[in-house]
Amino acid sequence: MADQAPSVAMEAVLKPSCDLPEDMPKIRGYDFNQGVDLHAVLKSYLTTGFQASSLALAIQEINTMIEKRLEPVEEGEGNESETPKSGCTIFLGYTSNLISSGVRESIRYLAQHKMVDVIVTTAGGVEEDLIKCLAHTYLGDFSLPGKELRLRGINRIGNLVVPNDNYCKFEDWLMPILDQMLLEQNTEGTRWTPSKMIHRLGKEINNTESVYYWAYKNNIPVFSPALTDGSLGDMIYFHSYKNPGLILDIVEDIRRLNSQAVFAKRTGMIILGGGLVKHHISNANLMVTKFFYLYCFNSYSLQLLHRFTVIFYLKVISGSVLGSQVYADASLVFPLIVAETFAQHVDKLAAGKKMD
Repeated sequence: MADQAPSVAMEAVLKPSCDLPEDMPKIRGYDFNQGVDLHAVLKSYLTTGFQASSLALAIQEINTMIEKRLEPVEEGEGNESETPKSGCTIFLGYTSNLISSGVRESIRYLAQHKMVDVIVTTAGGVEEDLIKCLAHTYLGDFSLPGKELRLRGINRIGNLVVPNDNYCKFEDWLMPILDQMLLEQNTEGTRWTPSKMIHRLGKEINNTESVYYWAYKNNIPVFSPALTDGSLGDMIYFHSYKNPGLILDIVEDIRRLNSQAVFAKRTGMIILGGGLVKHHISNANLMVTKFFYLYCFNSYSLQLLHRFTVIFYLKVISGSVLGSQVYADASLVFPLIVAETFAQHVDKLAAGKKMD
């Protein structure tokens, strides 16, 4: 028996396989002998495996969101005051670093053509867009020392650098607007909320490169529940000494945000990054049991050590849910997703929308 392997080892290693479903996708990547076709390359991701397949599934489901969004809303759906505006209300959430980066232009494209219905972001996700209208952000390096940069009046956001003068320009631009908002509060009874303030700032910036200019033009509500957590908060703080009394009502905004989901026919969520943005969008959609979609993406990776520090959990609630996560740098994949989804439907999505 010395010429025969032990039966216990053979049985363990050569264990017969169970039958796999006949329709199970077979792994096969793109063949560049076919020439260079970016659309075909991305389509091949579905059978490439690993995160490529997750990305391809995200593209499929986001295209489904768009198809449902284009469905007409039947008369009588919802109630008289909260009738759904489309077959699928699409929530877009993102963290501030994506506005600091060139992903801003992809997000601006979506707002410009009114391809999303609700935006949720951080304070930085608002102010960085407005500041970019006043001065440039530059490409640096992840390894630049923060302490030395601080002494030189330079701020680092990952491998992006922002001169401190940019924030000084922002203060000069913002303070008169805060004065006017306070005046309207005191003389006209205006009740300001973070979303109303962002709407006003989008109007005041009057710059077609701005996400919030287009949100203002297309009446897309932008919610930022922690609007004071950033340079905007610093400016509001300084303004409270110079001209005290401005009030921002977060209660009105949380009701308005949650209502976007509660009274929707169905909802879709695209979330870039985590934290406050993910929590507020997810919480609004936890209040309904209707069919909805969820896709989450990492915002970016600072270093190899931190690559997987951002992890998303899909909470399954009653009702039908399609959702997944893509573990990838959003600055790499989100422009590709926009190219394969929203940009493919631009004519239908933008039909009847007025743009400058």
